[in-house]
Amino acid sequence: MNNNSRNTHANSGPLGIFFILLAGTCWGSIGIFVRRFNALNLVSMDIVAVRSVFTVIFMAIFLAIYDRRLLKIRFRDIWCFIGTGIISMVFFNYCYFRLIEISSLSVAAVMLYTAPVFVMLMSAVLFHEKITPVKVIALVATFVGCCCVTGVVGSSVHLSLPAILLGLGAGLGYALYSIFGRFALERGYHSFTINLYTFLFAALACAPLVDTGKIFSVCTSSVSMGVFSVLCGLITTVIPYITYNFGLAGVETGKAAIIASIEPVVATLIGVFVFHENLTTGNVIGIALVLAAIVMCNLPGRDRIGA
Repeated sequence: MNNNSRNTHANSGPLGIFFILLAGTCWGSIGIFVRRFNALNLVSMDIVAVRSVFTVIFMAIFLAIYDRRLLKIRFRDIWCFIGTGIISMVFFNYCYFRLIEISSLSVAAVMLYTAPVFVMLMSAVLFHEKITPVKVIALVATFVGCCCVTGVVGSSVHLSLPAILLGLGAGLGYALYSIFGRFALERGYHSFTINLYTFLFAALACAPLVDTGKIFSVCTSSVSMGVFSVLCGLITTVIPYITYNFGLAGVETGKAAIIASIEPVVATLIGVFVFHENLTTGNVIGIALVLAAIVMCNLPGRDRIGA
């Protein structure tokens, strides 16, 4: 029995759902770290590099102590990690941050959540997962909920063709992590291994795109910033990507993408309680829709997980 078989058995049902919710919650906290780094003149791609490098360092040390066998990958499977690290991680971040530059953060967030649509369609073709009425309704509720949470509903937003293409690119890139991650799991790779090599390739791809000297200077400017940078890597990258991969081992890929949409809900609540942002009626409706979609995906007797 390979790692994937063991993980599928262990992480099916409520435990797998919990892992994905935990991942989405951690991703939703990224605003705390982004605001601090932005104040120190690090731009978005610099932050991607910080997250990637600290993840690689942490995972490499951890696996060298925990189980060195998990450091090994087969050359014929390297495409899985190029997929998760470069085609997904770097491509989606590039499209997402370019979209923010020419549009707005709220528009970018909504366009990013076209990802579950891509995941569901690709999973149906590649993994033969069924597209059921419950999934479609949950998908629509998720997207509308994200529109409400981010404030796009009710605003006079006009999207140019470049913005639409960048948004779809961000959604596709985001979705591809689930797809390539599923392929890696099916080849028997542990979640720890996937995490390490995803961010190794992401770090290598980011290197030519950022000012490494400036990043190093910011992260080592004080003991507190060093700790903050490590926490950024752990909370927004190491923990969520490991737990998401664990969850994928026991939850259908399409469902996992919808459940992970708890991320904008968490981000909104952090904005309200940490940064004292206003909570609007639209925010509340959006939160309710996203939570309803997550519940719908996990109703007993419907679309059994891991089927």
